[in-house]
This record gives sequence, structure tokens and C-alpha cells, in this order.
Amino acid sequence: MDRAVRPAVEPVDLAAAEDFLRLFYAEVSPSVPYEVRLAAVRAEIDATGTYEHSADELLFGARVAWRNSARCIGRLYWNSLHVRDRRSVSAGPDVALECVRHLAESTRDGSIRSSITIFAPDSPVRLGPRIHNEQLIRYAGYRQPDGTVLGDPRTVDLTAEAEAAGWRRPATPGRFDVLPLVVTGADRVTGVHEIPDDVVLEVPISHPEHPWFDELGLRWHAVPVISDMALEIGGVRYPAAPFNGYYMGSEIGARNLADTDRYDMLPAIAAGLGLDTRSVRTLWRDRALVELVRAVHHSFDSAGVSLTDHHTESERFLMHVRREERAGRRCPADWSWIVPPISGGTTSVFHRYYDAPDPDARPAFLPPFGRR
Repeated sequence: MDRAVRPAVEPVDLAAAEDFLRLFYAEVSPSVPYEVRLAAVRAEIDATGTYEHSADELLFGARVAWRNSARCIGRLYWNSLHVRDRRSVSAGPDVALECVRHLAESTRDGSIRSSITIFAPDSPVRLGPRIHNEQLIRYAGYRQPDGTVLGDPRTVDLTAEAEAAGWRRPATPGRFDVLPLVVTGADRVTGVHEIPDDVVLEVPISHPEHPWFDELGLRWHAVPVISDMALEIGGVRYPAAPFNGYYMGSEIGARNLADTDRYDMLPAIAAGLGLDTRSVRTLWRDRALVELVRAVHHSFDSAGVSLTDHHTESERFLMHVRREERAGRRCPADWSWIVPPISGGTTSVFHRYYDAPDPDARPAFLPPFGRR
């Protein structure tokens, strides 16, 4: 590499690569001896400023990044993450196509499979692609003249960005319009790409006891694919690496549909339940919240779509902690993210402390575009 030319990114830190290889060889038994592989990586970094992971290294690195994710309660099955190696893909339209295929392959008619698709990495000679969407499936948020938002307030900026890049909103905008993918390819050209309807599995939200719930017109998509975080393995950064598990009911019912800066549905549900909303001391918000989460559970179960609940997932997480301790590993956890946003004190994860998150732990999923 011509050192006189300013690199797209700095060369890979050799120490980071060596740390990863030591971890890999401590937990995996590759056919290539450690000393041989280490020498090859050192030579490749010296010649090009980066190196290429083997398929086994990529698989292990992606799975350990999930294991290291201190904010994720669903890490028990980290070692079963399905890895789609698409490192040869860097053009925007091709990235979008593989994202659509990711959705199809991970959705499986509602039997959700935890998956990650890894696109071309950053290197000293070229940046990899970027996906601007926070998740592959997000609903549009349209700012109205009176300042209110039709749809999801969280996506107002992304909606405006998509429209500026050429996306046309539906003739009659709604509250649950699926946004296109906004992708910047390795050529640094940004484009918008529609997601076909047949890969977007959505669940209409109804209540097991209250027929009027249908009139609220709520629904939510089945697969939460985080798509704007970078994956870093051994000093190599993959800026586009969308990954998914499956939803916990409280994520949808107690956050996406309930937060005042999201869909803010609790007042409407309280009205339907006939609750006294004149004072917070009547706990109308709490009662409405429980019924909204119940509705999400009922709806996903009725549709045959994978969904976990906060009590079950709390027990699974503590099982994961015990397994990690038996393996001699720390299990960092961000308490404020691990404890569910509903009935926290009734869950087993509430009543203990955890190892503090290590911001330097690698492999890891990192904040989007270098943001903290």
C-alpha cells in the first residue's frame, strides 16, 4: 500500500488482531497451528494494512460479539447465531438485496432464526458499505404542520433522509408504512431500496378479552434486525452487519407502542378500559401497559410468530450468566437494559448486580458510524 496516500481507515492494530487470535485459539481448535496463522496475519497486515478472517474466525467473532453485548438479555443462545458471510458484497443495491434475503431467511414464516449478515469491511484502501436504517424494518414518521407526527416519531429524520434520496411516501400516508432501506455503498453513493411486502411479516395486535382493541389498528413487524451498528473483530471493522434475535413482548408493548416519544398508546388503551386517568395515583398507565403487553403476547402467539416474555427471558439470562461463570468468563451486563421495562421487580434479573460493561471488550457490536 502506498503510505503517501491517506488511507480510508487506519491500518489494523496488530495488537487487536493478536488478542483476537489468542481468544480464538483458546476456544476453538483450528487445523492451522497458532504460530503459522499469527505469522500469516502479521505479514498480511504489514503488506496491506489489514487482513482477511477465515470463515471459522468470522463465525466465532460474530458469535462472541453477541456474547459480549452487555445490553442484550437474550445471549443464552449466542453460540447458535447463524452467520451469512457476504464480505464480497459492497455495492448499495447488492447490500439491499442481501438484506431482503436476510429477512426472508431469518423470518421462516414466524419461526425466527437468530442471524447476522456480514458485508465488506472497512480497509485502508476502501470503506465498506453503510446501512442508515436503525433496523431493517422501521415504520415511517411524518412530521405534520402542527408539529405532531404521523407514524413513528423515532424515524422522522430517517424518513426525511429517505425522501431526500428519492423515496416517495404512499399517496395516503399511514402510521405503519415500512421505510425503504437507505444504503451507502463502497462507492459512497447513497440510494433508497424498497423492501418487498412478502418479506415483511407483520402481526396485527388484538386482545384476548377486549374486541375494541382491534379498532386501535395496531400492528408490529416480526423480526428486529439491528442494522446500523458496526461489528469489530480483531481490529477489522465491518460497518454493515445486520443481525437479529427475536422480540421480547415488552420491547413492543412496553416501549415501541407505549413510550410517549413513540406511539404513545397508553391513553387510548386506558380510555378503552374505562380507567380513571385524572391522577397517576390510579396507576392507569401501569394497568394499560400490562394489557398492551398481554395483547402483544396474545397476537404473536395466535399468529405463530416467535416471541419471548420478560419472565422467561430473565431466567434464561441467569442461566447464561451461570454458564459463563462455569466457563471461567466474565458476563458483563448493563443493569438498566437487562431489567425489563415492565414489572422489573418481579423478574429474577432485578435482584442482583452484574459485572460492569467493558467498553474495550472485543469482538463487539459498536455504535453506528462511530457514535457513542
